[in-house]
Amino acid sequence: MYLVTGIAGFIGFHFAISALKKGESVIGVDNFNTYYDIKIKKKRIAILNNFSKFTFVFGDLNNKKTYSKIKKYKKKITYILHFSGQAGVRYSIQKPEVYLRDNTLAYLKILEFFKNAKKLKLLLFASSSSVYGEKKKSFSHLPQTKPVSVYAVSKLSMELLSNVYNSIYGLNILGLRFFTVFGPWGRPDMAYYKFTKSIIKNKAIEIYNKGNHARSFTYIDDVINNIFLILKKYRKVKSIKFDVFNIGNPRSISLMKFIKVLEKKLKIKAKKKYIKKQLGDVLVTYSNLKREKKLFRFKFSTNLEKGMDNFVNWFKKYNEV
Repeated sequence: MYLVTGIAGFIGFHFAISALKKGESVIGVDNFNTYYDIKIKKKRIAILNNFSKFTFVFGDLNNKKTYSKIKKYKKKITYILHFSGQAGVRYSIQKPEVYLRDNTLAYLKILEFFKNAKKLKLLLFASSSSVYGEKKKSFSHLPQTKPVSVYAVSKLSMELLSNVYNSIYGLNILGLRFFTVFGPWGRPDMAYYKFTKSIIKNKAIEIYNKGNHARSFTYIDDVINNIFLILKKYRKVKSIKFDVFNIGNPRSISLMKFIKVLEKKLKIKAKKKYIKKQLGDVLVTYSNLKREKKLFRFKFSTNLEKGMDNFVNWFKKYNEV
């Protein structure tokens, strides 16, 4: 049985669907955080509710009542996918305390609750490419010490806590550093989603740092498939040492090229408004997969063009454009 936190979120939702289609049982937890419109979160849950092996638990991971609800499933849970938490680099400049509460502290409470769980085989949690800061070489085996946002700090603190609970309690824990995940049912706060919405409505898109950014745009299906490769690798391993892995397309693409691809898909020329570089933003993310390819044989089969085709088609249908 899987426990998926942040089940109403983008990655949690897609992982749950994939697991349920494989015949697995999934317990999903979410509190419908209002950082972005909860309408899409409720629609994700509505889809998951169509599966007989899905159970939804409404609750905040910082609230004791939530763990009372989870307790009856505790002895059945064999895998935890911890995807909940406060997203957004720029928002962490405005509300830094929220990130320490909803990322660091909430994760600590998860670890405390499951630290002696005998049936638990593996806990995977969402870290982020943001932990690399401005480093151009994102080697997952090297320690990271120079984050440039509170969001990144909160993710690094989760990695450090994981090492502690692995060392003291023997919890099998792995961190997943995600790189700019996109696709259908994506997060409305992310640039690709906001750009699409603005271009269709003939509104100017805001481009930070004159577009001098590049990202490892990673399609959601590739993310989920590679997570299952990790689970397959460790399914029969009784004891592991804490580790973190990159999950991101190894090809980094400039923001301006991305915009051109989107314009082509929408068949609309975007109105552009150039804005200065934002605090906490990094210039380039690049997913180095040297270790990951050897260990798991990671594959990234959906390129940006195909991925954006899928997203735009979904977006138009979802918004009835």
